[in-house]
Amino acid sequence: MRYFYDSEFIEDGTVIDLVSIAVVCEDGREFYAVSTEFDPEKAGPFVRRNVLPKLPPPSSPLWRSRQRIRDDLYKFLVPRPGVEPELWAWVGAYDHVTLCQLWGSMVDLPNALPRYTNELRQHWEQHGRPPLPPVPKDAHDALADARHNLAKFEAIEAHRLRRQPATSTGSSATPRFQRATDDR
Repeated sequence: MRYFYDSEFIEDGTVIDLVSIAVVCEDGREFYAVSTEFDPEKAGPFVRRNVLPKLPPPSSPLWRSRQRIRDDLYKFLVPRPGVEPELWAWVGAYDHVTLCQLWGSMVDLPNALPRYTNELRQHWEQHGRPPLPPVPKDAHDALADARHNLAKFEAIEAHRLRRQPATSTGSSATPRFQRATDDR
């Protein structure tokens, strides 16, 4: 099952500290949480200007401890046995680190979760840089960005499938959302 995600974080070149994380599933489910454990005083100008003002009020139930985010996120990503999450993010290296750090080190990540995130930006480049949906007005809100990542993936896949030759029956040669890692 494909999941498109984004995180907002504070980083200083040494530490990457989760502010918020959002995940949108291809089945329509959404997850969003804000960490109660980051220090807003350590935020740089960009995060202060573009991220912190978009967070819900601290009284919101969306604010959770990292442990609660971890537990709730796992239940979201693996809602039943046999689900194999496929993670996607746009320039997602730091996003993957913030996700893994919810469990500690990467080796502590549960076996049901992938050890990598598929790179949506690279997928876009590999398929001819097709036009993408416009950046949302609420960009740098993790949920808005996760939704935008799904929209970008859908635009890339639509472009990719239009470029593939049709079979003799006139249908596309591959399913609508074939795993992007299977580049035939």
